[in-house]
Amino acid sequence: MNTRPWKIGDLDAIAALEAECFPDPWSRRMLAESFLSDRFYGVALEEAGKLVAYGGIQLAIDEAEIELIAVSEMYRRCGRGKEILDALLAVAQAHGIRRVFLEVRVSNAGAQILYLKSGFVGLYCRPRYYEDEEDAIVMVKELS
Repeated sequence: MNTRPWKIGDLDAIAALEAECFPDPWSRRMLAESFLSDRFYGVALEEAGKLVAYGGIQLAIDEAEIELIAVSEMYRRCGRGKEILDALLAVAQAHGIRRVFLEVRVSNAGAQILYLKSGFVGLYCRPRYYEDEEDAIVMVKELS
């Protein structure tokens, strides 16, 4: 396993994994625009030279938002998502971030459990947040 920052050459693999994992995936253009932002940090996880998970976090002054976390289906439930989440939280801490937010689908129990075990707490629900009108739970973690 190799966790590292995104490279521009990862965009095709990230876009493909994004499409595999989500009904409303970010486009390659959206991913590229994030990559070019000086406040966005992306983390990729490779196994045997293949990108199997990734995540991205957008930093503000003292707050951040985890915008993306995806794990290829065959690599789920074996610690890859936690590794990506921990890497993103480490980026936030290194930049003096005090609070990290994220949104998660109400139907995504696996991700919710990961976030709760990692110290996130639910704040509120955003009704019909996603394109298919599914609700989102907004979660936050306070960093020390």
